[in-house]
Amino acid sequence: MGITRRDWMAAAAATGLQGWSGLASAQAGALKISHQFPGGSIDEGDFRDRLCRRFAADIEKRSNGALKATVYPGSSLMKTNSQFAALRKGALDLSLVPVSYAGGEVPETNIGLMPALVPSYEVGAAWKTSEVGKLMNKMLDEKGVVMISWIWQAGGVASRAAPLVAPDDAKGQKVRGGSREMDMMLKQAGASVISLPSNEIYAAMQTGAMDAAMTSSTSFISFKLEEIAKHLTTGRNKTYWFMLEPLMMSKEVFSKLPKPHQDIIMAVGAEQEKFGMEQARADDKIAADVYVKAGAKVYDLDEPTLKKWQAIARETAWKDYAEHNEACKALLTAAQKLL
Repeated sequence: MGITRRDWMAAAAATGLQGWSGLASAQAGALKISHQFPGGSIDEGDFRDRLCRRFAADIEKRSNGALKATVYPGSSLMKTNSQFAALRKGALDLSLVPVSYAGGEVPETNIGLMPALVPSYEVGAAWKTSEVGKLMNKMLDEKGVVMISWIWQAGGVASRAAPLVAPDDAKGQKVRGGSREMDMMLKQAGASVISLPSNEIYAAMQTGAMDAAMTSSTSFISFKLEEIAKHLTTGRNKTYWFMLEPLMMSKEVFSKLPKPHQDIIMAVGAEQEKFGMEQARADDKIAADVYVKAGAKVYDLDEPTLKKWQAIARETAWKDYAEHNEACKALLTAAQKLL
């Protein structure tokens, strides 16, 4: 039985989308890519938006126009925290979103922002072809999501009044960690935690509802936090904050495409990973420069300080995650093999 326009509209209404759902757009050959970051062009702006635009341009070129995609930045298509669920339902085609944002719905995804588990870009890149990557792909496939591009980003901490470098600095501060596991580590260090998407950090810090925020280097730049932050702990040296922020696609939408189109999407997605890593590394350095220019004080983590945070993470976040279920335990065990 074919999918009717009524089915499409019902799915769209259920997810708060304007217009047809992902199933409709896929059958029409026009895909929708959603993300929460500021929009720009294929050559300028937030690299995550640029990556999506490069992906859209390349799949159109490779398919001789049969595949087309439109990028919707700044959560303009749907709310940030609705994107993963919409992918699973087939109501959104593609999204570049921190995978750990789905932690409340799919606890296994919290490994995508596990404190101190990924200490470098090289380790993050190794996930894709290692045991942990295979387990991650299998888990996401079972949840109705296909990994298209593996993108890792380092991050740090921006704070309004006092620096947050070592664990002792967290005491008494209201901090956004970015994931349940990061929050557990912060709580153990003495912080009060606040949960919100990265595109809401500026307003929370501006009003004083939050003292400090952990996020990616690119978000520090794109969301102009240097306007209100007086301190930045960077991700350019050592960092316990690495986020898996992939481009993902609805399995339901993907499976309805012809095999040649599926192959194009997977090939182009893989090709974006080199660009993603290069740009993420560059933003680690650019963020520090931007904050220095704005008059903020900039700090780098050294190995002993990193080890202090890792010790707290091991006894809190890592332990809790492994105890959640067998899938979480397997993922964590596999990831630790790369350390």
